[in-house]
Amino acid sequence: MARRLPPLNALRVFEAAARHLSFTKAAEELNVTQAAVSHQVKLLEEILGLALFRRYNRRLVLTEAGQAYLPALRDAFDLMDAATRRLSQQSGPKQLRISTLQSFAMRWLVPRAGRFSALHPDIDLMISTSSQLVDFRRDDIDLAIRLGSGKYPDLHAVHLADDYVFPVCSPRLLEGPHPLRRLEDLKHHTLLHDTQVSREARSLTWETWLRRNNVTDIDAGRGMGYSDTGMAIQAAIAGQGVALGRKILVLDDLAAGLLVKPFDIELKNHYSYYLVCPKALADTLKVKAFLDWLVDEIARSEACLDVK
Repeated sequence: MARRLPPLNALRVFEAAARHLSFTKAAEELNVTQAAVSHQVKLLEEILGLALFRRYNRRLVLTEAGQAYLPALRDAFDLMDAATRRLSQQSGPKQLRISTLQSFAMRWLVPRAGRFSALHPDIDLMISTSSQLVDFRRDDIDLAIRLGSGKYPDLHAVHLADDYVFPVCSPRLLEGPHPLRRLEDLKHHTLLHDTQVSREARSLTWETWLRRNNVTDIDAGRGMGYSDTGMAIQAAIAGQGVALGRKILVLDDLAAGLLVKPFDIELKNHYSYYLVCPKALADTLKVKAFLDWLVDEIARSEACLDVK
């Protein structure tokens, strides 16, 4: 018996518009015009003989029919997406497309990526950096490594490492006329700031760090600013001042003696590092291989230095 289905394109457009509750955002996701989205929705409504959307004061809402239709369509498209991803992995070279933060990529992942390739020469890593959350429905990404709460609805998330924050500097700053020995000594040194700290990394601000350590006589806003945590750490290595570093990003430099911890004080961030991917990819060989390697490498790097 032949299936009675509306045009697939009209269903796809409706699903995107209903998910975003916006014709504009649906158009951006599907790379079409807003007029094209409106046309496809109208076509689907004519075929079904039902209104799927209503507008109230420029706000788009689903009708009861639209609300009833969306879950089934969303599940159907998720199943098709999962089946397509599984099939594509069975042919041609295996590529693993990873999105992560620039600081994590440059200071931890990239220096170690060769070891993964040596263990898995059949898997080609494609690493891109972004501070934005990945939309796995739209972006051509297999997995992401993010700093967050671990709450990622409808996605598979694995905890990788907690995020500890502490001051770091060049060993040279432990000497000279104002050696760093106590927190009060920070007033004699330049504070290095990450000027684009996200809410997920708010423990990385000097204001927060000093306040939580009851230091009130130091101007937390003075010093030099950088648009990325990795840049601030590199400035600290160069002896330009004192930066707040994340444990996982400075372990190698501490082990090599390029950086030191002038104080035995650490603060734990509210957020941790997670690997996040669609549930349909969680059990694929390439994702499992990368996750196993990632967990092992993080444990190895933490064991190289006695840092909590």
